[in-house]
This record gives sequence, structure tokens and C-alpha cells, in this order.
Amino acid sequence: MSELQQIQHFVQSVAEAIASALKVEVEIVDDQLYRVGGTGRLKEVVGSRQKRGFVNTLALKTRQSISVFNPGEHQVCSACDLKGHCFYTSGIFCPIVVEGRSIGIISLISFNETQRQTLLTNEQSFLDFTGKMADLLGGKASEYRAMQRLKITAKEVETIINTIQEGIIAVNALGEVTYFNNSAEKMLGYSCEDVIGKLITDVLPESPLPEVIATGEERVAVEVTHRARNRVHLLSNAYPVKVDQQVVGAVESFNTVDEVQRVAYRLSNIQTNTGFDLIVGNSAALQAVKQKAMRVAESSSTVLIEGESGTGKELFARAIHNVGPRSRRPFVALNCSAIPDSLLESELFGYEEGAFTGARHGGKPGKFELANGGTIFLDEIGDMPLYLQSKLLRVLQERSIERVGGVRPIPIDVRVIAATNKDLAAMVTTGEFRADLYYRLQVIPLRLPPLRERREDIPLLMGFFLEKYNRLLNKKFRGFTREVQQAMVSYYWPGNIRELENAVEYACNLELGDEITMESLPPKLKKGDLPGEDVVLKAKLEQGIKEVERRVFLEAFQMYGTTVEAKKRIADALGISTATLYRRLKELNLVYKAYGTSRDPSVC
Repeated sequence: MSELQQIQHFVQSVAEAIASALKVEVEIVDDQLYRVGGTGRLKEVVGSRQKRGFVNTLALKTRQSISVFNPGEHQVCSACDLKGHCFYTSGIFCPIVVEGRSIGIISLISFNETQRQTLLTNEQSFLDFTGKMADLLGGKASEYRAMQRLKITAKEVETIINTIQEGIIAVNALGEVTYFNNSAEKMLGYSCEDVIGKLITDVLPESPLPEVIATGEERVAVEVTHRARNRVHLLSNAYPVKVDQQVVGAVESFNTVDEVQRVAYRLSNIQTNTGFDLIVGNSAALQAVKQKAMRVAESSSTVLIEGESGTGKELFARAIHNVGPRSRRPFVALNCSAIPDSLLESELFGYEEGAFTGARHGGKPGKFELANGGTIFLDEIGDMPLYLQSKLLRVLQERSIERVGGVRPIPIDVRVIAATNKDLAAMVTTGEFRADLYYRLQVIPLRLPPLRERREDIPLLMGFFLEKYNRLLNKKFRGFTREVQQAMVSYYWPGNIRELENAVEYACNLELGDEITMESLPPKLKKGDLPGEDVVLKAKLEQGIKEVERRVFLEAFQMYGTTVEAKKRIADALGISTATLYRRLKELNLVYKAYGTSRDPSVC
């Protein structure tokens, strides 16, 4: 709907006022040539769209008034199929312009010679008068648009306030309640109708709002017990609303003390309860690595945790942090493989204002600064690009960082715990990981055993996860059938503990009885679908062959070089075609990776 159509009644009244004053017919169209207002015979076609409208279209485009006293002779009439047979004998067309944009046209029309002479004789005065009427319509349209925006903004603010979890009460300078959100209704047991317009002292005499209005000073973290319809203990914050240093009202936000305590407990448990007690298992392999981790937790030495995906590397990192002397300081985790290379440097080290296009005003601290005094956990360290590995090495050596775009070193005191599911030693051999960084990280190496190397822990983990999902899903499963236990212990678990947890959650969602049976397990765990050790061994063999191939090709590049001619010599030496060489390089992901990050097509 166009802006003029939204104020159609006003447009029609303006059209009638112009016709009454000037004694001519009036037609008002919008920017799509729909008739919004009209008088005389034109009133009957209001709401329809002009089929031609050549003059109106020109006036809309140029934003200039146009007078036509000899229809058919004006240049704009040349394209009209009614040329020489026009309905109008003359017309004055005045655009309605708002903020440099035409939103419609006021047309003064004559259908006979008398009306034509009236327009011709009074052209300039009619143009002046119509221009003022166009300004009036433009102003009304702008006013309507502004009111609509205000309504939308007010509705958005109302929706935001009503959807937040905190209760909100607003009062004016007299202490009369002007706003009472949904959360306040639920906590206090009053409806908006019960309190809006009433004095806050009559409804909630314990509120800090009257004091805030009287003193003009805020009250923060005040415990209040309201004896409302629902007796409730709240933690409240109240702030004055000031205009030109004059208190014109106040706003109170609050939540129940019970809810605040639950949130505080939940947040504190994230840090304090993530200890070695949550690492489930009694196997000798697990106990050995736990004992070693607990011993090194008291120091600030760098730790490298190696293990397959899903073995609990981050759990060990958090446990080391939380039982050590840095437990009250931040634990900051960053997955090096989850962030694009172009953003990883600024995530690690932060950036200064203006360091690059889109940099935040005032700059931004990186993860090392956020972890200052505590621990930074660099997960998937094997995926860190080579150019950042050198910067990380310098940070570990100098214990200071420089923000992107910065010129001054920032000293830091951070314990570094890194983790990887890759063979970093092999990556050092192939040149994919810096040897000096590897040895700097491997001050204290911890290798987490895969689940298949501690099968005696599987029943304990099954029980632990069953209890967890009984609680989360509101279930009451008693345990697992013997057949399920045998299947779970026999399975190879390539995804380790994470895969085991997912299997238990899957079964808890599908099981209909009071005990987990084979029918509710994931398909790959059901009898007959279990992967044999021979399949896994074959996969390991294939992976080993690929690693050998990678090393051979990289050594060949060091011997012969990386030019096109060098690749032909390598292919001849290996007894394969050049096409086969390129295909194997692509399969092994060695394209553009022989040396550093060069994008020269001749590198591989």
C-alpha cells in the first residue's frame, strides 16, 4: 500500500477542498498511478489505476510541475494512443515530493472550454496553491510514516521487555505505575490491570522505587520481600529516569533470589566441579594418565594432550586447570580448526583499532589476554597454520603478545594446554608442523588411551551416561540387558567416549521398556553390524601406507625441487606417469603444500 493510500481519507478531503476553492476538477494519484482522490466524474474511478498517465509519469520522474493546455501538442503526448482524442481539455500537474522522492501527483483537470480558460488564466496562482497543498499532503504522509515507525519501535520495545526473564516495573514522577511486564505478573501475582495507574506504594509498598524518585539515586542489588498476592523474595535493581537532570520516573528490574542462586550455582559448577572425579573409569591405563595429570596440575608447565577424537581431551584440560593454583582465574578454550585461518590470529592475539576494515572501535582483546592469569586451552593444535605456529612459539618463549596492528608487547601470564588428535611427530617429519613448537608444547605429554584399550571402563561409562539421560530426559531406566552390555563392550568405538554417550542417549530416546534392549541401540551396534578388528586393522594399514607415500613425495620434492620438470623426473624415478603423480598428490592433499603456503601452481 502506497503512502498516499495509507492516508486516503485525508487525500480525498484535500482534493475536495482544492476543487471547492479553484472551481476545477481534481485528481490525485500515487507513485504507481493509482487514483487515491478525485472530484466530479473522477471521484467515481478512485481506486483504479490510470492506463496511460504519460504526463503524470513525467512529472513523477522530473519532480517538476507540468502544464498542458493543448492536449496532443505537448511532446509527452506523442506516445499516447488517444492523441487528438484526449478526455481532458487541459491540466496542471503538480508532484508531491517528500525527502526528494515523488510519492504522487495533484492534477487540476478541465473537461470543457470554460474550465480550460480558468486554468489558463490562473495558471501561476493555481500552481502556487496546488504546491502548498502538495506540501500539506507530503507532510501528512511523513507524519503518518513517522507515527508508524514509532508504533513499531514501541511494539518492539514492549515485546523485548515482555520476553526477558526479569520482572520490570516503571513508574512516573508521582509514583504511578506506567509499565508492568509479563515476568512481573508471574512473580508477583498481579495483572497489568491490577496495577497500571495505581501508586506503587499502594500496590507494592516494599518497592525501592519511591526512594529512588525522592533521592534521584539508584539502588542496586537490594533484597526485597514483597507481601503481594504471591509472597516472594527478590533481588532488585532500581534506577531513576532523568530528563534534563529532572527525575521524571524510575524503573525497577528484579528476579527471585531462588533463581539468582540457581544461576550462580550453575555458573560456579562449570568451573569448580569439572575435576578429575568426573573422568569415569578404573582401568589401569586411565588411572595412570589421571595420576600423571593430577601431579602436573600444580605447576604452570605447558601440557600437550594427545589422543583420538572423543577421548576427553578438553575434560582433562579443565580438570588440570580446576585442581591447580589457577582455578580461580579464567579458563579460555579455542578450537584452532573451527576458525578460518584469516581470523585465527586476531582471535588468539586480539587487534588494535583500525587494524583492518571492520575492526571494532577501541580494538578487541584476544584469547591470550582474556586468559591472563589462568589457562588457555588450544584444541586441535595440529590444524594451526604454519605462519601462526611461529607467532605462538614466540609467545611461549617471551611470555608476551602483540595485537594485530599493535606495536607494543603485552606481557601475559598464561598456562598453555594444547591438544590434538593428530600425530604431531609425523607432521614434524613431513614439515607440516614446526619442530621447535612441538618440543616447546611437549614439556609434559599426556596420551589419552582410546576406549578400546580400556574396555573394562565401558560398563561404568554406560551407567554414568544412563543416569545422566535419565535425569535430562525424565526417564527411569533400570539398566541394560546382558546382550546390550556384551554388544557395547565388544564394539570397537572409533568415536570413543563421545560415540558411547551418543549411543546411550539414542537408546534412552527410543526405548519403550524399563531396561535398554538391543532393539533401541543404533543400527551399527546391533548384532551382526559390529565392525570386526580385521576391518579396523585394514583401515589402519591403508592410512599408514598413505603416510609413507606423503613422506616419500615430500623427500622427493626436497631432492628434485618442485618445478614441472622436477615432477617429470620424480615420476620417472618412481616408475609412474606424470598424470598418476598429480592424481596421487591431489589424493594426499599435497597440492600447494610442499613448502609453506605458496599458491604458485608450480609448487606441486
